[in-house]
Amino acid sequence: MGNEQEARAAAALAGLRRHLEDGLARGRLTKTQAAARAKLGRTTVQEAFRDGAPCPSAATVAALAHVLHLPDRELQELRRTAVGEACEAGPVVEQNQGVGRPASEWDPYDLEVHPAGTATHSRCSVRSELRLPTYVSRDHDLVLADAVQEVRAGHSRMVVLVGSSSTGKTRACWEAVQPLAAEGWRLWHPYDPTRAEAALAGIEHVAARTVVWLNEAQHYLGDVMTGERVAAALHTLLTHNARRPVLILGTLWPNYADQYASLPQSGGPDPHSRVRELLAGRTFTIPDAFGPEALRTAEALAEGGDVLLADALARAREHGRITQDLAGAPELLRRFEHGSPAAKALLEAAMDARRLGVGLHLPRAFLAEAAPGYLADYDFDQLTNDWSEAAFTELAHAVHGKLSPLLGVKARPSYRPPGIPAPLEAPDVEPGPVFRLADYLEQHGRTTRQRLCPPASFWAAAHAHLTKPDDLHSLANAARTRRRLQWSYHLGLRAFDSGHTDALVTLASVLEALGDGAGADVLYQRAADTGNVFAMFHVAGTHEGSGDYEVAQIYAQRAADAGDQSAHTVLTRIRELTGDRNGAEILAEYAAEAGAPEALYVLAGLREAANDHESAVDLFKRAANMGATPALTALARLRESAGDYDGAIYLFRQASDAGDSMASVMLTQILVNLGDVEGAEALAFKAADARNLHPLSLLSAMRQWAGDHEGAREFAQLAASGGYFDALLHLSRTAEGSGRHEEAENLARQAAEAGDPIGLGELARLRELAGDREGAEKLTFEAVDTRHPSALITLAQMRERAGDHASATALYRLAADAGQVFDEERWPHGLDPDGSPSPPWHEKGCPAQFDPPPEATPSVRTYPLSPHIGDGDGRGDG
Repeated sequence: MGNEQEARAAAALAGLRRHLEDGLARGRLTKTQAAARAKLGRTTVQEAFRDGAPCPSAATVAALAHVLHLPDRELQELRRTAVGEACEAGPVVEQNQGVGRPASEWDPYDLEVHPAGTATHSRCSVRSELRLPTYVSRDHDLVLADAVQEVRAGHSRMVVLVGSSSTGKTRACWEAVQPLAAEGWRLWHPYDPTRAEAALAGIEHVAARTVVWLNEAQHYLGDVMTGERVAAALHTLLTHNARRPVLILGTLWPNYADQYASLPQSGGPDPHSRVRELLAGRTFTIPDAFGPEALRTAEALAEGGDVLLADALARAREHGRITQDLAGAPELLRRFEHGSPAAKALLEAAMDARRLGVGLHLPRAFLAEAAPGYLADYDFDQLTNDWSEAAFTELAHAVHGKLSPLLGVKARPSYRPPGIPAPLEAPDVEPGPVFRLADYLEQHGRTTRQRLCPPASFWAAAHAHLTKPDDLHSLANAARTRRRLQWSYHLGLRAFDSGHTDALVTLASVLEALGDGAGADVLYQRAADTGNVFAMFHVAGTHEGSGDYEVAQIYAQRAADAGDQSAHTVLTRIRELTGDRNGAEILAEYAAEAGAPEALYVLAGLREAANDHESAVDLFKRAANMGATPALTALARLRESAGDYDGAIYLFRQASDAGDSMASVMLTQILVNLGDVEGAEALAFKAADARNLHPLSLLSAMRQWAGDHEGAREFAQLAASGGYFDALLHLSRTAEGSGRHEEAENLARQAAEAGDPIGLGELARLRELAGDREGAEKLTFEAVDTRHPSALITLAQMRERAGDHASATALYRLAADAGQVFDEERWPHGLDPDGSPSPPWHEKGCPAQFDPPPEATPSVRTYPLSPHIGDGDGRGDG
C-alpha cells in the first residue's frame, strides 16, 4: 500500500511540473520573468520546476497558476496528492484545554466577521438570522491553508492578514479554522476588559491545539502600555515546545502594519521593536479587490443561487470590491455623501480626529463643538437649537450589514468579587457619551482627506473636550507638522498637564520652529530629566556639538541606563573625541558584549577618518566577529581600495549573505567593473529573491550607461515588479536629460501605474515642464492622495522659479495642510487653521512653569578603564 501511495505522489508531482512547464512555454516566459510577475523569489521558482526538489508550497503554486493562466484548482489537487495531505493530520491527542472554548461553538459574528445581506424571517420565529455569502477563495487562503496544515502536523504558526477595511480578512481567518474546529481545537478571543489586558493576562494559559484570535491586532500590539509585552508573550508561545501546536491568527490595516515595520530614526525611541520582530515574515497582504479568477468563481456561485453574491456582483463587478459591498460600505458612503449637512459635518470631524491620531472613542461634546466649522455659511445659518441631537440620531441608524456611520459606544459594567470596594474614581474615562466612527468611513477619510487641515472649531473643541493625554499629544504633533504652531503649543500644554511628559518634546519643537532656541533647550532638558530618551539624545548632541563633553556624557549615559543600547555608541564617540582611546575601546567592547556591536563599528570609522588604518581594520574585524554586518562591508571596501579584489569580493559576499543590502550593491558594482557581468546578474537575482531589488536597479543604470536602453528597461521593470521603482525613475530622468521627453513621460507613467506615488509626482513635474499646468496639478493632487504630499512642494518650487509667486505660495500652503512644510521662514509665527499667516503670539523665553528646579549637576556613571577594576566581571558597577 505504501508503494502505491508513493507512486501516486510521484506521478502527481511530475504532472504538476509538466503543467507548469507547458504554461511557461505557452506564455513564452523565462523562469526569471515568471518569478518577477508572480512576485516570488527566483530560487523559489527554480525549485518549483526542478526534478528532485521538494513539492512547491500551495502559495507558490497559486501564484504561478495565476501568471501562467493555468487552472489553480487542478494544480492544487495535484499538489495535495503529491504531498499526501490526506494522511498528514495524524491522530487527535487529548491536551490540557486551557483558555477559550471549542472552535465549533463560536459564532462568526462573535468573532467580528462582518454580516452581509438582509435579515431573513421565518413564519414561526421573529428572530432575525444573519447570513454569510458562499465563500470565495483567493490567494491568501492558500497561505492560511498552509499554516493550518503545519499546525496539524504539530508546529506552531502565526499569520497576520494585512488589508484595508472590509476586504475579507476576518472572514478568511474564520474559514481557515473550520478544519481545526472539526478536529476539536479550541479558539480563544481575548477582549475583556480590554483586548490588550485580556491577551496579556491569558497568553500563558493557552494550551496546545488552540487558535488565538487577534482580530484588529493593533488593539493588542499597538497598545501604548502593553503592546510590546503582548508581542513578547506571543513570541514565547510560538517557540514553547511543550505548548505546541498553536495557531495565532490576526488582522491589521496597512497603516498599522507600516507603522510597526518602520525602523526608528537614529538615536530616537523604538516603541515597536518587539512587535516588528514578531510580525517579520508572518504578514500577508490581501488585495482590496477580487481578481479575475475570484470574480469568475463568485459569478458561478451567483448563477448557482447565491443571492447575496449576485446582488454584490451587480453593484461591484466593475471594480471588484465585493467584500466591501457585502459589508455595507456603499451605503455607508452614500449616507456620508448625501446625509444632512450637520450629519456630514459630524462625520468629517470624526474622520479628521481619527486620521490625526485620536482614539477610537470620540466624545459627543467634542464632535458637536467641532462640527460647525465644517459647515458653509448658509448651512450654519439653518441650524436649529437641537441640530446636534437630530444629527446624531440620523447617524445612529444602521445601514446594510448592521453598521452605523457613527455608533454610540456603551460602557460595559464592571464586576467585582464581594467585599471588594469600588475604586474612588474610574481612571481615564471620557466625559459624557462617546461614539465610534464606522471602519469604512474612517478608511475613506484617511484616503480622501489627506490634503485637508481641520478648521478652527476642530482644534478648539479638542482643546476643550478631549481629556486623554495620548489624544492631545497626537493632535499637538498633527498641528505642528501642519505649521499650526499656536494650536500645537496649547494642545501640547494640555497633554503635558494631563500627564503626558513626552509632550515636552513637542512643545520644544514648536519653540524651535518659532526661533526660540533658548526656550526649546529648557524644554528638551526638562524632558530629558523626566525620562524621555529622545530628549536625552538631543541634549547630549547639543552639548557635544558645543564641545561640552562632560554634560554630553551625562545625558548619553542616562539614555544608556534607560536601556537604549545605541547610547553606548555616543559614549564611545565622546571618549574618542576627548582623547581617551583606551577608554573608548573598553566602552565599545562593553557595548558589543551587551548587544550593540555598532559602537565598535563607529569607533573604527573614527579611527579610519583619522588615518589610523591599522587600528580601524582591527576594530572593523572585531565588530564583524561580534555581529555588526556593516563592518564586513567596511572591511571589503578597504580591501577594494587597496586593490585586493579577491579579498573584497569574499567579504562583500559574506556581508551580502548576512543580509547587508548595500554589500550586494557594492558587490554587483565590483563584479561589473571586473567584467563579470554574468556573475553580477546572478547576484542581483539572488538578492531579489531576498527582496533586495537595489542591485537590479544598479544593473539597469549600468545598461543605460552602456547604451543598452532595452536591457536597462528590462531590469528596471523587474525591479519595479517587486515594488522598487527607483530604476524606472532614474531612466525617466536620464531620458529627459537627453531630450527624449516622450520616453521620460512613458517611464514615469510606468512607475505611477505600478503603484509608485513618487512616479505620479515625477509625471506631474514633466507635465509642468511641457506647459500643461492643469494636468500637472491634477497629477500632483493624485500623488498627495496616495501619500506623497512632497509633490506639492516640487510643483510649488517650479512655479516659484518661473516667477509665479502667488501660485507657489498657494501650493506651499496646501503642502502645509497635508503635513509637509518646506520653508519655515515663510510663516515665522505659523499658520491659522484657515491657512492665513498667524500674527506674533509668542514671547521668546520658556514659561516659568517649565523652568527646572535648581539641582546639583547629575553624576555620571563611568565604565572601568581596566578589566580588573570593579566587581570582577570587567564592567565595574555599570
